[in-house]
Amino acid sequence: MTDAVDDVRVVRVDDSTWRTYRDVRLAMLQDAPRAFWTTYAQAAARTDEEWRGMVTGSHTWLALSGSEPLGSVACVRLPDQSEDECVLVGMWVAPSARGRGVGERLVRTVLESAAERGLSRVLLEVAHENAAARALYERTGFTPTGRTGEMPHDPSITELEMELVLSDDTVRSWQTLGKPI
Repeated sequence: MTDAVDDVRVVRVDDSTWRTYRDVRLAMLQDAPRAFWTTYAQAAARTDEEWRGMVTGSHTWLALSGSEPLGSVACVRLPDQSEDECVLVGMWVAPSARGRGVGERLVRTVLESAAERGLSRVLLEVAHENAAARALYERTGFTPTGRTGEMPHDPSITELEMELVLSDDTVRSWQTLGKPI
């Protein structure tokens, strides 16, 4: 694997890549158990049918270098959410790929997908203790909403809600940067 982010491609998870996504999801829950709403035990107990159902028709992506998975991200709309919004969830980059721009690539993939679908706002929640993730989200344009919450499996982990309002200017600024998705 090279150190350049140019060798990384981001692909949408589908029926041919759900097993890779499952493996990445389990790895992320072991690597950063305090960062996600799902625990490793909960995820490991899922059947193959449940894993396939999670990604069928979803907006979930993998970052790959060749066939090596480097990270993942998803975008979902919650039942009580406005139809022009989505939530960025499940963001993770493998420790060996951190600091190479993979996280930015994954976040921009979600933002571009949301813009293409006509959505106007992307939300996320990040643990207060996760300074690296907060910095990534700030670099990509997210700002705090002022709302906070806590992890369902561990109320001692508090979270900060952040948002990015999508506009034509936002999308144009990504295109000006010339960074391929």
